[in-house]
Amino acid sequence: MQEDCIFCKIVAGEIPSRTVYEDDNVFAFLDVNPLAPGHTLVIPKEHYERVAELPAELSASVFSAVSSLTPRIESAVDADATTIGINNGPEAGQEVPHVHAHIIPRFEGDGGGPIHAVAGDEPLLSDEEMDKIESTIRG
Repeated sequence: MQEDCIFCKIVAGEIPSRTVYEDDNVFAFLDVNPLAPGHTLVIPKEHYERVAELPAELSASVFSAVSSLTPRIESAVDADATTIGINNGPEAGQEVPHVHAHIIPRFEGDGGGPIHAVAGDEPLLSDEEMDKIESTIRG
């Protein structure tokens, strides 16, 4: 537990939450500032700031919980779909430095946009730039 982390305090029961799921490794609760009814945060109980820091087993547990919770959340609020996202670092909009996945119910005509809307203008990349990025990621 990191003492100054609000999510660690929620896991420890120091701050109340509307808990929708809990197991030995994962905790999920309704967002107190929801973007839609049913907006849920899924977090590892152990404190990690970035996705790449998660041990593989814990990452699998978090994403398994996201997968199993998504249809339950959609059903609970009669959502047409969901947007699932992770802000990984402050430059990406991560406001709480504890890994968390957002499950945001979506409804026809809700005014929300596609995931491409979160990053601003699309870069104009040449084929050579795309090839270099591909090669670098592959290693």
